[in-house]
Amino acid sequence: MSVDLATKAYLTFISSLLNLRSSKQMQQICFTDVQIMGMFKEQEAGMPTTKVCRKHGLSHASFYKFKAKYRGVDVSDAHHFKSLEGKTAKLKRLLADTVLDNVVLKNLLRKN
Repeated sequence: MSVDLATKAYLTFISSLLNLRSSKQMQQICFTDVQIMGMFKEQEAGMPTTKVCRKHGLSHASFYKFKAKYRGVDVSDAHHFKSLEGKTAKLKRLLADTVLDNVVLKNLLRKN
């Protein structure tokens, strides 16, 4: 079964459209702590949540997730919180590496 050139071109075009569409859907915007706190202040000042989300390109779900995470937190506390998250992630990686090394060493001892 042979596929003619026009069909191949059409399939390539459709494939590129699907890849473009999926890459646009997977965009992720990173907000700083100051930007997130600014969004909360805009909402508290009386701007509707819909307008705040539209202005910053954010979904309602993400806005409320941020609000739950940063409830009652100052900007300085948020910076400290972010640094602690980074340190925790680093320690988890170190622990995972150590556990993996331990498993490898045990396997080597069993073989000998």
